[in-house]
Amino acid sequence: MDFLVDHPLIFALASFIILWLCAAVGAGLLRRHQRPPELRVDFTIILTASLTLLALIIGFTFSMSISRYDQRKANERLEANAIGTEYLRADLLPAPDGERLRSLLRDYLGQRIEFYRTRSSLHAAQAATRTSGLQGELWSAVTGPVRTQPTPVLTLVVSGMNDVLNAEGYAEAGWINRIPITAWLLMALIAVLCNAMVGYHTRSNESRVRLLAVLPLVVSVAFFLISDIDSPRGGIVRVTPDTLLSLSASLK
Repeated sequence: MDFLVDHPLIFALASFIILWLCAAVGAGLLRRHQRPPELRVDFTIILTASLTLLALIIGFTFSMSISRYDQRKANERLEANAIGTEYLRADLLPAPDGERLRSLLRDYLGQRIEFYRTRSSLHAAQAATRTSGLQGELWSAVTGPVRTQPTPVLTLVVSGMNDVLNAEGYAEAGWINRIPITAWLLMALIAVLCNAMVGYHTRSNESRVRLLAVLPLVVSVAFFLISDIDSPRGGIVRVTPDTLLSLSASLK
């Protein structure tokens, strides 16, 4: 399931095939087991309620994916602001220490941009490893001068570096915070049952059987949109490091 939600297009195709087969199976059961006319009204009520529930769950899940996407965008802007502020505060350090800090921040900024832009999980892990190493160097670059000369002005530099490190942690947490697999499975189960009931409810004439593909198509498109927004790397709609790139251009 993890592979599917990380590849929205494959997920949508697989969803359409499975849901269409469920609808076809439901339609096949109708041909073998005719329902009494008095049960058709009751079944219609159950089907309507089930489809309404499916629509509500899809809507809530879409809202969850949008909120997570917005949070990742906010974390990217927060990270850029923290790095830019610390770059300016480097002027408060002695000249050699300040230049070293600015050089490290430029390298750190490049790694953060690479983390956002890459689609490969392997490259993202490598960027995260290099980022972790640079964080240690950055912390040493600001704490060394402060230990030598502990003044309130230099303490601002340490505080700014703490914001830089915290912003990276918030960004990482935002990329990990995704729609739980359990929620996907429950939503898929409800979609399977609804499509089977739609097929079972469809009359056996050819024109109505052709409509069996409509609901699977609509649901699979909804699944594609949700998984695409929720997937930080595999989707079409992704968080681009626009603020970080703008900061990088200004630093050069």
